[in-house]
Amino acid sequence: MLNSYKELTVWQKSIDLILEIYRLTDNFPRSELYGLTSQMRRAAVSIPSNIAEGYSRRHRQEYIQFIKVAFGSGAELETQIIIAKRLGFTSGFKVEGAENLLSEVMKMLNKLVTTLDPSR
Repeated sequence: MLNSYKELTVWQKSIDLILEIYRLTDNFPRSELYGLTSQMRRAAVSIPSNIAEGYSRRHRQEYIQFIKVAFGSGAELETQIIIAKRLGFTSGFKVEGAENLLSEVMKMLNKLVTTLDPSR
């Protein structure tokens, strides 16, 4: 048993994802500071925040629900990355790193829900 959510690999990788998203959005147009930039950063921050909050809950079903919310934030971020790409706000290698890390985090979240709720 882990002593803290900070020991969860998915939490650690989602923290890394935040750094990638902040670096990526640093180059977005200033006009997007309160638009897409802010939305992407908030969605990224939501992922480890919900993992941490869920881990801190006493009941397994609550933990599962928070992991599902984290997964939803990941899907939101994935959509926002697609929008940023279509608007031409991103460059190849920068966005690719964020996309790969997000994909890895999403797979880990899905696996975590399956592990916590085998009936799923």
